[in-house]
Amino acid sequence: METKILSTSEYDLSLAGEIIRDGGLVAFPTETVYGLGANALDETAVKKIYAAKGRPSDNPLIVHIAEKEDMIPLVKEVTPAAKAVMDAFFPGPLTIILKKSDKIPSAVSGGLDTVAVRMPRNETARALIKAAGVPVAAPSANTSGRPSPTKAKHVIDDMTGKIDAVIDGGACRFGVESTVVSLAGDIPVILRPGAVTKEMLSGVLGKVELASAVLEEMGENETAPSPGMKYKHYAPKAKIIILDADKERYEKFVNMQKNAFALCFEGDSVEIPKITFGFEGDDLSQANALFDALRRLDEAGAKKAYARIPQKSGVGMAVYNRLIRAAAFRIIDLKKPFTIGVTGKTGAGKGYICERLHSLGYKIIDCDYYAKRLTKKNSPILSVLQEEFGEDIMENGELRRRFLADRVFVSKEKTRRLNEIMHPAVLKLCMQQADFPCVLDAPQLFESGADRLCSVVLSITAPDALCAERIMRRDGINEKQAEARLAAQHSTEFFIKNSDYTVINDGRNIDTQLAAALEECL
Repeated sequence: METKILSTSEYDLSLAGEIIRDGGLVAFPTETVYGLGANALDETAVKKIYAAKGRPSDNPLIVHIAEKEDMIPLVKEVTPAAKAVMDAFFPGPLTIILKKSDKIPSAVSGGLDTVAVRMPRNETARALIKAAGVPVAAPSANTSGRPSPTKAKHVIDDMTGKIDAVIDGGACRFGVESTVVSLAGDIPVILRPGAVTKEMLSGVLGKVELASAVLEEMGENETAPSPGMKYKHYAPKAKIIILDADKERYEKFVNMQKNAFALCFEGDSVEIPKITFGFEGDDLSQANALFDALRRLDEAGAKKAYARIPQKSGVGMAVYNRLIRAAAFRIIDLKKPFTIGVTGKTGAGKGYICERLHSLGYKIIDCDYYAKRLTKKNSPILSVLQEEFGEDIMENGELRRRFLADRVFVSKEKTRRLNEIMHPAVLKLCMQQADFPCVLDAPQLFESGADRLCSVVLSITAPDALCAERIMRRDGINEKQAEARLAAQHSTEFFIKNSDYTVINDGRNIDTQLAAALEECL
């Protein structure tokens, strides 16, 4: 198919309107992003949109109108709430969902009994709709899942040969899709945030709720009532990872990385290649630049990019919503005290992993070291341990460590009680030493609850027989004692299930596994 590139002249808009009226597809600019338009009343034409984009058929479309009164035949009722919102925000970057009329084909609504309608502010868009003489169904004019197009070039890159025409109307004003609010129920619900914010809608409607899927991933079997909710969206080819961190931690972390890009704000001091999307604290500039920045990552050949997290208020909510979907919900919370938590059974070999991480620039916080500091001669906690486990665990004011271990690690109940006494005090000392970025080396990471204080959890495992051999050599104990210690700890399956990554220390290459773990998790 030949794809015509049209201008915004009256003649070209008339030609584009004829293409839509005859069942063809035309991409056109709006104030949000470029849309891919077809006659909303022609189911055959609408199905061409899904084919051109590679879009799932249960992902509903938005119907675009030129005048407010064009809404009336498309819905069962223009409710008082809908009228109030239309008066306040039409034309503009807002989509309203209402119960649909019989005029709306199933292909437009994704099989739902509702329809999404908006009246764009962009004059070219409205002139096209008037020229077509029909309402225009139009999702974003990109390959499904890719970043939405904010320039004609983006559409041409994705859609050449798949659609009839592209109207080049320059760059879009806002840069993120319209806000979608459902007025089909008792309480207005924002299904997709945009330039019309929750605060603005609340000023007209009163109580307005935010759908959970705005910030969270929908389940596979859930029905998407609005575009942009269910499927992975807006994603470049690069793997995007959002870093929940302030400017200082963001910069420090990304400057440790190799073979990655920074997706950051103007003025961020990063040493790796960077693509910027607006200014910190300026949500409108971020919205305007985000999709173009995602496409520039592909143009630059990026394989992985670490993104600054936007604010979650105002238009920043829309930027955050698009970014978490581009990242497939990969977010690392670097505000936590410990960047990586390293754990595993005794004898698994955590020490070597921590040495390697130290060489990469991480500070190592060793829980065992601080546990020994807490139990040095005449320490106050020793009396608590004596009361719980017996007077004979002490000799000349010092803890008989091996004696205590033999007494405690024979049962999970005694191990649990020791943990209840020691963990809070040990963690307090470790927290005092935390200095970003750092690693918490904690054999009892899960038992102490310290896993919740770590951005990423890395477990080191090895076969029990090999662990037993190692601790027998290390601690000078017999096989029965070694097996008792291992039996009092979590299983290998537990560590695998509850960790972000597991390194297996059974003779295979540890450095290769560690590199893979850092690549996958960080």
